[in-house]
Amino acid sequence: MDISAETFREVLGHFATGVTVVTTRLEDQLHGATVTAFASVSLDPPLVLISINKAASSHDLIAKSGVFAVNILHGAQSDLAAVLAHKGTEEADTAHRLEGIPHRLAATGAPVLLDSLAFADCRVVDTISAGDHTIFVGRVADGGLSALGGPP
Repeated sequence: MDISAETFREVLGHFATGVTVVTTRLEDQLHGATVTAFASVSLDPPLVLISINKAASSHDLIAKSGVFAVNILHGAQSDLAAVLAHKGTEEADTAHRLEGIPHRLAATGAPVLLDSLAFADCRVVDTISAGDHTIFVGRVADGGLSALGGPP
């Protein structure tokens, strides 16, 4: 017998994670979404992973474009993280398109948020189907502290 979805969610909700915004670009379409399932995989080569729900808008965009950037947020960006965690409202839809959110295009073409703490610009090198999610493994092409570096 498996654990119930509700209990599983409650148990895992007690694990403190960082908050990131994963961004991608497919042709002229930009997209960003809040993602907490992010981890370092390897230093040599530099690899990270993200886990994206197969039903999420960002899933197919990342799968088709083959690129994503992980933007590590600071505490003052909690409102942005909250908006990008939802969908279906005009505010959320606008934010998901990164309209009005300062960004630049990184080496892969994925958007990097200018006021995040740090970023990792990645090319997808592997995908793993895992239940209702896909794990995207990305090779980090570029990364560093963002221009503003967050609050002092």
